[in-house]
Amino acid sequence: MNSEVMNERTIMEGMAYLREADPVIARLIEMYGPYPWRPRSDYFAVLCESIVSQQLSVKAAAAISERVLRYFNGEWKPEVILSAPEEALRELGLSRSKVVYIKDLAAFCADGRLQLEALTSASNDEVVRQLIRVKGIGRWTAEMFLLFGMGRLNVFPVDDLGIKKAIQLHYGFAELPDKKQMLEIGARWFPYETLASLYLWQSLNNKPPV
Repeated sequence: MNSEVMNERTIMEGMAYLREADPVIARLIEMYGPYPWRPRSDYFAVLCESIVSQQLSVKAAAAISERVLRYFNGEWKPEVILSAPEEALRELGLSRSKVVYIKDLAAFCADGRLQLEALTSASNDEVVRQLIRVKGIGRWTAEMFLLFGMGRLNVFPVDDLGIKKAIQLHYGFAELPDKKQMLEIGARWFPYETLASLYLWQSLNNKPPV
């Protein structure tokens, strides 16, 4: 089901499935109601914002993204990023490494090595393989793109700190769960891991990272 995406139909189907599959997620669904999914088609912007968000709080990442976006006149464009002076981007709050990462992403997209629209028909694993060729894009960033950019239905970001904290809170772990424990819990959500993850983020009163 790699190509299944979030939409009104799949959200309602997923809510019904998760209510039966997991009482913890069922409780969150009852608390918050249908998830207000807002699809995005600006794939390049999603990736840029994901890079900015790396190892930052949601609030800090949003503030930096807003400043950078104002500098770029409201739109992330590869050619504009490539021409922007490094020091100007550093003054907006981007670390030196993130400037390198965003410029490398812009170069990949500008010269055609990475064609984001062509990934629509690719499997989740293939999308990850294509994206991690770019400096600074690891599995977490690729999964954020799959989830928030492409709206793929079966993405479970096991390396995300917010998801770990939410699972610790709601499933009664004394410490942050390890990957094996998370995968055991997440197995009951298939093929609606994305929807379960969104409810877990929401339960922390925290917007998702992108």
